[in-house]
Amino acid sequence: MAARAKAVDKRPLERLRERIVTGDRGWFFANIADRVSERRLEMNLSQRELAELCGTTQSIARLERGGRPPRIDTLLRIAEALDCDLHVDLVPRG
Repeated sequence: MAARAKAVDKRPLERLRERIVTGDRGWFFANIADRVSERRLEMNLSQRELAELCGTTQSIARLERGGRPPRIDTLLRIAEALDCDLHVDLVPRG
């Protein structure tokens, strides 16, 4: 049980580093989650306030802790509410 408590306490950036090391492609969403959390706190918004600004019923808490990845339209609304641009890029490998 102590190991589970320790895993819950990890910050999104720490989870991101672990995912990169293990080769998990979830790093992409972990990075977004960390950025959303940082910007929300910079703007002194609660998770509930951000959800209301976005007009979404999706849990911001779930997004920030790395739960199910959000849909792109939800990410666009979150970016707008946080006064940010959302950039997604496809880069050929190799």
